[in-house]
Amino acid sequence: MFSELNESSAMDETRVQKKAILYRMVMPGHLCPFGLKSKDLLERNGYAVEDHPLTSREETEAFKAKHNVKTTPQTFIGNERIGGHDDLRRHFGEEVKRPDETSYRPVIVLFSLTALMALGGAYVATGSALSLLTIEWFIAFSMVVLALLKLQDVEKFSTMFLNYDLLARRWVRYGYVYPYAEGLAGVLMVAGVLTWLSAPLAFVIGSVGAVSVFKAVYIDKRELKCACVGGSSNVPLGFISLTENVMMVAMAIWMALGAFGIAPSGHEMAN
Repeated sequence: MFSELNESSAMDETRVQKKAILYRMVMPGHLCPFGLKSKDLLERNGYAVEDHPLTSREETEAFKAKHNVKTTPQTFIGNERIGGHDDLRRHFGEEVKRPDETSYRPVIVLFSLTALMALGGAYVATGSALSLLTIEWFIAFSMVVLALLKLQDVEKFSTMFLNYDLLARRWVRYGYVYPYAEGLAGVLMVAGVLTWLSAPLAFVIGSVGAVSVFKAVYIDKRELKCACVGGSSNVPLGFISLTENVMMVAMAIWMALGAFGIAPSGHEMAN
């Protein structure tokens, strides 16, 4: 009986301790996303949140001045100020990545999705998910999506591209042409048309890219970020970038051989 009472008392005490106070901006023209994330993180960790919306600029500035902080949201647990959303994540033992930290996640996600697209498309077109068309479409879909990411901000892409691409260093405008050429070649390869244009385009940009990456990474031993998924990425330049270019070259050669009837074509299986 007494042990049950003690257990119940301990549980009640835990419930009292699991309380957090959150101050976040909630204004008619602005709802702070990190405030919402902080609230969600606290609730997922079992905290009852005493929510204090800051509904005006004046109220927000007064809060920051009072607590000598530069940003909101701010979380308090017990008598301790935890801080903003990143500080709260660290408090709960979660990893907070540095802004300049490299990651292969963007390319892994991209290639996974384009592989699934190729599998689905090939199944609809041929009745088989695994076929020669699957491989052809996987590479072509990847080229189109990679071009799309680069075209989000061509200026940033071309700037990062100049760090390692040998042709772009000799002809700066190539950095602006590249994503359009890659996208066009990819679309033509998806359709299986105008191989006389798509194969040379893919061969040239893939060959130059492969040589450039190999020189920068394996000969010059430089640590650079890859522009392959756009100019704002933190993907390290290396094996994956080299593989992307080699796949492009292989696809160009295969499509050219198929056009001359030397190699089988996945598009013929779909017809």
